[in-house]
Amino acid sequence: MKAKPRMLLTEGEVGPRLIRLAIPMAWGILTNMLFNLVDTFYIGRLGSVPLAAIGFTFPVVFVISGTAMGMGIGISSVVSRAIGEGHHDRALALTTRGIVLVVLLAASFILLGLRFHDAVFRWLGAGDELIPLIRSYMIPWFAGALFLVIPMSGNSAIRATGDSLTPSLIMITAGCVNILLDPLLIFGLGPFPRLEMSGAALATVLSYFTACCASCWVLVRREKLFRFSILRAPGLLASWKTILFIGLPAVGTNLLVPLANGILTRIFAGFGPLAVAAFGVGTRIEALMMVASFALSTMMAPFVGQNEGAGRRDRVREALRFGLRFCVGVSLVLWSLVFGFAGKIAGVFTSEPEIIRIASLYLMVVPVSYGGFGFMLQAAAAFNASARPKYSVLLFFSRLIVFTVPLALLGSYLAGIPGIFAGMVAGNLGSGLLAVILARRKF
Repeated sequence: MKAKPRMLLTEGEVGPRLIRLAIPMAWGILTNMLFNLVDTFYIGRLGSVPLAAIGFTFPVVFVISGTAMGMGIGISSVVSRAIGEGHHDRALALTTRGIVLVVLLAASFILLGLRFHDAVFRWLGAGDELIPLIRSYMIPWFAGALFLVIPMSGNSAIRATGDSLTPSLIMITAGCVNILLDPLLIFGLGPFPRLEMSGAALATVLSYFTACCASCWVLVRREKLFRFSILRAPGLLASWKTILFIGLPAVGTNLLVPLANGILTRIFAGFGPLAVAAFGVGTRIEALMMVASFALSTMMAPFVGQNEGAGRRDRVREALRFGLRFCVGVSLVLWSLVFGFAGKIAGVFTSEPEIIRIASLYLMVVPVSYGGFGFMLQAAAAFNASARPKYSVLLFFSRLIVFTVPLALLGSYLAGIPGIFAGMVAGNLGSGLLAVILARRKF
């Protein structure tokens, strides 16, 4: 069965097509960031103790969401290549089996999380006074976590068809549901009971449920990419092996990010808690400045996958050249805009002069290198999409463990906090250069 013409990314101008794909994705990513900020804001209104409790939940939540994201990369890679080859039946089988695999993996983590809940959070450093608050959030969250992983993997399959608008609308809708329900369920406004931490978790789960229903409808009814009967057909284990070949390395690279950030936080901690706070401000602003590159890399994967499947390596090379120009250009424009207003931007997050001073220095130095970081993301997405995940792992490992962390540590000894920032710049540029070299040699 041939893929529908509207799915194909193997035709048309490369640059404009990638931009049209990335714009809706950027809005979805921004909404997801707002989703997290709103949760933190409302829980912060309950007091510093609940805010501290929610901070301990992030690593556990990320293990499950990071696993779903990594497996989603595997699903997007194999489905987009099947579509590029014109094999819709194979795309249907891979999507169905891939989503079931993600659900099984997530369910295993959920059961382990419920069984060893208190022990896990005590190992993370939570005291006895925080455990009941953490439990009041995590038990409802665990109960509804499958509603998170299904749309995460399902949206990856939808993007593999070349549709970036629908997954973005699903993300935006879920974010709006969460924003609406948070104050109602946390504070008990109107007819709603005051549930505090449990209310925050329930609002999140209901937003996940909304996304799950929408994603399933699109996959089953519109795209015809999910059918339970496929599970009984031969080839289940072979499909899982194909997806895991891409997905497991992607999961590993996802888990490298919090590890490296934890090490950087320890380095900043040597200069006092205000330095750590400034680093936190800088990374929040960095996430906003990187939205365009994140969005482009998300859509680079299905673009490369379809064109690899169709044997259009020329379009893959053109897409990567465009990605390099785009990431460097956008990063330099944003850096020039932020440079003169760094103090005012940092002041939005805090009134503490020392935090503003350090965060301002961060914004004047580090963003100049975001072009390298951005292109590394594009190249990593391309390697995953072309079934060569070892190069994607190499890029992420090099940026975080080979370049950034050692150079930031060396910089801290030689020049203090400015030296850390210089090490981060070198890490972004070094990984970007490596990405350029690998992309030219392998594509």
